[in-house]
Amino acid sequence: MMVDDLGIGDIGCYGNDTIRTPNIDRLAAEGVKLTQHIAAAPLCTPSRAAFHTGRYALRSGLGSTGRVQVLLFLGGSGGLPPTETTFAKRLQEHGYTTGLVGKWHLGVNCELRGDHCHHPNTHGFSYFYGLPFTLFNDCRPGEGKDVLADLQNTLWQLTLLGALALLSLVCVRVCGLLEVSVSVIVAVTFLSLLAFSVWFVPFELLMTWNCIIMRNQEVVEQPMDLDTLSQRLLGEAQGFIERNADRPFLLFLSLAHVHTPMFSSPGFAGKSRHGLYGDNVEEVDYMIGRMTETVDRLGLANNTMMYFTSDHGGHIEDADERGQKGGWNGIYKGGKAMGGWEGGIRVPGIFRWPGRLPAGRVFDTPTSLMDLYPTLTHLAGATHSGRYVLLDGYDLMPVLEGRAERSQHEFMFHYCGAYLNAVRWHPPGSESVYKVHFFTPNFSPPGAGGCYDTKVCSCHGSYVTHHSPPLVFDLHTDPSESRPLTPDTEPRYQEVLQQTARPVLNQLSWEKILWRPWLQPCCGTFPFCGCTENTTSTLA
Repeated sequence: MMVDDLGIGDIGCYGNDTIRTPNIDRLAAEGVKLTQHIAAAPLCTPSRAAFHTGRYALRSGLGSTGRVQVLLFLGGSGGLPPTETTFAKRLQEHGYTTGLVGKWHLGVNCELRGDHCHHPNTHGFSYFYGLPFTLFNDCRPGEGKDVLADLQNTLWQLTLLGALALLSLVCVRVCGLLEVSVSVIVAVTFLSLLAFSVWFVPFELLMTWNCIIMRNQEVVEQPMDLDTLSQRLLGEAQGFIERNADRPFLLFLSLAHVHTPMFSSPGFAGKSRHGLYGDNVEEVDYMIGRMTETVDRLGLANNTMMYFTSDHGGHIEDADERGQKGGWNGIYKGGKAMGGWEGGIRVPGIFRWPGRLPAGRVFDTPTSLMDLYPTLTHLAGATHSGRYVLLDGYDLMPVLEGRAERSQHEFMFHYCGAYLNAVRWHPPGSESVYKVHFFTPNFSPPGAGGCYDTKVCSCHGSYVTHHSPPLVFDLHTDPSESRPLTPDTEPRYQEVLQQTARPVLNQLSWEKILWRPWLQPCCGTFPFCGCTENTTSTLA
């Protein structure tokens, strides 16, 4: 069960004492709670790609070098490549009935409408009901725009300018002020209509294009009705378990909550102490409680592992006149889209399996969402059948069952888009967990704790500050990353830098490949270069 954009500080068992989450807290009390559970990316698409495949998103081609770091259009051709293997595919091959209810956000088609090369059915889910895309503010009228809002505004202004130019030419011609040929008017009309189409068709109809519900490969609602979505997703998830209670099954319930736009379900609106966002978190807790009740009612608890998490940290910059619309990341710095800062990647991680996992166990060392793939395939006995798959996650069962005191993660790599942003090192035999930041996003306005001017941080160019030497923290003693270490304060400072190393610079950038006279090898006096090798003397 995965929540969208939930902050680790939004849950009672992770320290929140004002938002009511008794059902999630119960899962933790009856199972194992991970307190350093790490998403592989601080944004939806790359984080979910890594979650499904057990591999960093960069390996799937889902690491961005520019502004756009997630899929923006359901009609685009990008997505999780069909060559990737998901944990659902592995379990499906091993006899499990697999289902995904809720959000996907990893693409649908490659070359033709209906080829479904990125679709959940192609990636191992026998049954799919939900959002092939995601929630955006564009999905609810009056909530504003999320998708390339500045480009939308520019295209709208060009449309207005084109219409104004056309109107002016027509008026000038009708009034006889100047001689304007019909061909000029036709050309301007065409350009105006083109500008209008480029703006209106993809953007003003975005709710129709992106905000849809599919059942398997059939579109069943376009645009979707958000007012009934929560109960439909819950009903579909419960129904899947009930239909498959007598056979091995895997269900991934990928909630649309708590991504904006917020839900306003009658049973929860106005009930929390934290406005609309708190109402949504408490509705999530209700849904988790219903799922737990379904498993228990069907007598499946003792042979069913339940897992609860979020795809990344809360979106702290998201707010309007109604209040905060993004999550709270507790003591951790940063949030969604902020690279390797802990608030964007440290998420809840709870496993419940009565009779198999010790109740109430808390595990404090690094684990990853990517660990679910090897954990599930180990439990299902799903061998690779001769195929070699390079995984970045590790089987968590030794940790969850109490047979190991630390996971196999000595190193973790934290990406901001395609760029290596930070490295986490947990030295053997040490409680310290060192984190080295090679660059950090520039917060705005200056002194703020996020990118409030742009609402989302970027990973490239002038949007980041590179650090030489890198920033170094010990998360064991400074989990909020507020006190950078120095050679004077940390005896292992140089060792940490040596172990984590600096990321390799791109050697094929324009800066690197363009010709520079002062670097040009030359025999003679530059720029008068030229000589012929004396082969006779060489042979002698």
